[in-house]
Amino acid sequence: MDFTEKTVLITGGSRGIGRATARAFAEKGARVAINFHSDNEAAKATIESLPGEGHFAIRADLGSSGAVEQMINAVVREFGRLDILVNNAGIFKLHPITEVSYDQWQQVWKDTLAINLTGAANATYCAARHMIEAGGGRIINVSSRGAFRGEPDQPAYGASKAAMNAMGQSLAQALAPYNIFIGTVAPGFVETDMAKAWLEGEEGDSIRRQSPLQRVAQPEEVALGILFLASEGSEFMTGAILDINGASYLRS
Repeated sequence: MDFTEKTVLITGGSRGIGRATARAFAEKGARVAINFHSDNEAAKATIESLPGEGHFAIRADLGSSGAVEQMINAVVREFGRLDILVNNAGIFKLHPITEVSYDQWQQVWKDTLAINLTGAANATYCAARHMIEAGGGRIINVSSRGAFRGEPDQPAYGASKAAMNAMGQSLAQALAPYNIFIGTVAPGFVETDMAKAWLEGEEGDSIRRQSPLQRVAQPEEVALGILFLASEGSEFMTGAILDINGASYLRS
């Protein structure tokens, strides 16, 4: 996989899967922009760790449609074009239906859908406009195993990722005539800050045993799947959802 002269924007790119993906693209020659919401130090550290030149970080609240549009436009101005968008940003909040108040329930659903689904949809819309003018591009969505097996304590998260899957498949059909190809990766548990509390807690061992490999994924393993779907030659996989869960959940 060679991404020399390609430009990439990764949302939620300052840590975890986003950071590993930024490094993977940069190592293959791409110029990388990472979006972050608040952790300026983490974003700065990620950019400084990337090989090559021309990388930068951009702050944006993906829950704001205006901020998303400004972010995409700023990346295009800086790079001259946008070849690849990775919709990686997401939030994951506990809200068991039997334990939270109605107000809490509504707020978590509002926040989760705004970032995980609508933010990704808006970024896709704005990026696609530029990609159509440029003659094509790639959009890769980071979904979750939870979209298929359910998230009983985080139903808004599971629903947002299931909707992201459907969005990717719908837009793969809509955008293929413009040489814009869309892929989705659906990881299980990954060794990231988001999963740290679960992996280091009482459930850690049982979570690792969900896979016959007796472990969870490393961010770099998810990044490899993202690069594959973004690479030349994978066009006929447009609309595909790539499971990266170590056989912890097998769907038919």
